[in-house]
Amino acid sequence: MGITARVPGIRGHRVLRALTGPVVTVVALAAAVAAGCGAQPAGVGGPAPEGSPPTEAPSLSAGDHAFTLVHDGRARRYVVHVPTAVADSPALVMALHGGGGTADQFKSENGMDEVADRNGFVAVYPDGTGAFDGRLYTWNSGHNCCGYALDQKVDDVGFLLAVLNDLARRQRYDDHRIYVTGHSNGAMMAYRLAAEAADRVAAVVPVGGAMALSAPAPTRPVPLLHIHSVDDPRALYEGGEGPPFPLTNRSVPHERVMDGLDFWADRNGCRPEPVPVEQRTGQLGNRGQTLTRLRWSGCTDGATVEHLRFTGVGHGWPGVEVGRMWQRLLGPSTTMVNASEEVWAFASRFRR
Repeated sequence: MGITARVPGIRGHRVLRALTGPVVTVVALAAAVAAGCGAQPAGVGGPAPEGSPPTEAPSLSAGDHAFTLVHDGRARRYVVHVPTAVADSPALVMALHGGGGTADQFKSENGMDEVADRNGFVAVYPDGTGAFDGRLYTWNSGHNCCGYALDQKVDDVGFLLAVLNDLARRQRYDDHRIYVTGHSNGAMMAYRLAAEAADRVAAVVPVGGAMALSAPAPTRPVPLLHIHSVDDPRALYEGGEGPPFPLTNRSVPHERVMDGLDFWADRNGCRPEPVPVEQRTGQLGNRGQTLTRLRWSGCTDGATVEHLRFTGVGHGWPGVEVGRMWQRLLGPSTTMVNASEEVWAFASRFRR
């Protein structure tokens, strides 16, 4: 049985999914966090040798391409979407799926490809790892999350950097305009990449997942927009032990969202207190919801820190509507903003 999700703001865009989308973070992750070792995914295109030097890249044809590379002894897969109208050296947005998801699932549900087509950037969707071939993948995003990738100590920072290097052999892109976003466990992984590879990342936009690092030490300021609801029932805004994953007794401890934002505001040389610069109240299907944009000012070299803070909204990707059955698990969806649009609107202002 599948469900249909509409991505608002994208005309006629409908996605048919079966146990995918935001619910993966809840239902599918239940199996992922309990799983042991297993086979790795195989992709389209041959594995690229790890560590080989980049060469001048041709341009890929418009559309979708899947590749594999070998990293840390594993065959790892990623998917690339190239828009029809693309600049000679386009920006790149790396989008990281949530825990229990996959690159293909996240790509199909979040509407980022449509934003890429309108704005001419390349979208990249890497796969995490898991005990099952082609499903239930997680990221090793820090000291407490998540599942197989954490248990196996997978070097996901190294893998994501390898993806950037491998893609550079296939498609030209602007190395000074690499932007990273992710949802839930993928948001936590976006934080980790920004903290441990700040020299490659121009801006980061985590959605529905707080930073989970014991001693982050980014080498440079990184502009940051964090999107999260104070009423998220899965990735707890105020931190603490989350609810058990369905059908299991295993849960994940969460960090306070504001602790991570305060860290980055301090690292980026911003003033310590954010200022509300935008406020909205939900209408029609979003009644009972609010949205406040907080901004830390005075940041070093313009490395802005912002926060889109919802109330009355659940754990899903903003802009994607899900049915009532899934909202019982994830909390209410919202169409007050489209998170994929927000990723580009924020990140495209910055160049490393």
